[in-house]
Amino acid sequence: MRYVTSMSIHKSLRVATYSRVSTGHHGQNPEVQVHELRRYCEARGWAISQEIVDHGYSGSTEVRPGLRKLMALVRSRELDVVVVVKLDRLFRSLKHLVATLEDLQVLDVQFVAVKDNVDYTTPAGRLFVQMLGSLAEFEKSLLRERTMMGLAHARAQGKQLGRPRQHDPLEIRRQRAQGASYRAIARSLGVPMGTITQALRGGAHKTPPNSTSKSSTKSGGRDEHFMRTEYERLVCG
Repeated sequence: MRYVTSMSIHKSLRVATYSRVSTGHHGQNPEVQVHELRRYCEARGWAISQEIVDHGYSGSTEVRPGLRKLMALVRSRELDVVVVVKLDRLFRSLKHLVATLEDLQVLDVQFVAVKDNVDYTTPAGRLFVQMLGSLAEFEKSLLRERTMMGLAHARAQGKQLGRPRQHDPLEIRRQRAQGASYRAIARSLGVPMGTITQALRGGAHKTPPNSTSKSSTKSGGRDEHFMRTEYERLVCG
């Protein structure tokens, strides 16, 4: 009978290491992380198949070429283990950490953070990740509860909720009645063309106080007025 040793199993694993530094200043060098990851994988008997480095990218963003490459390899099932020095080298938040580790678990990819003692290849490591997921869900529920309490308190104080109105339709109609163009109104009030059109359309049905039009011609007058203002907006600006 031929026995398969754990060392031979480890050497068959496809391992990727990920390193990141935000800047080249203050002595930050990704090679420090790269060498430490090499020593760790050698001690575990793992042969590294990919060494991925993001140099000069902040951890606060997911828009990193190295991270993008790493996750592409994970999703194409070309990796078995991902190794980093610390959690903050790869993840930008607790939510990002939990979501990514869930993706790794679904794709049967193990994860190790050397200095944070997170080892997804062990039962204790998997338990730690589950605890992180519970903390993230707890944080999410607390945020939702505080938000709902704040909204309820604001309503009780009589405050109007929702996005505040950024324009005054009466002022738009007043400026238009004085002969201002759509473009001039937009610059004056800082509103888009669509808002001006909507405000004028909403006031088109109102007959000016000094109007002497007969009731039988009101409808035609409204249509003519609206068509004229639309034509001036498109042609005259």
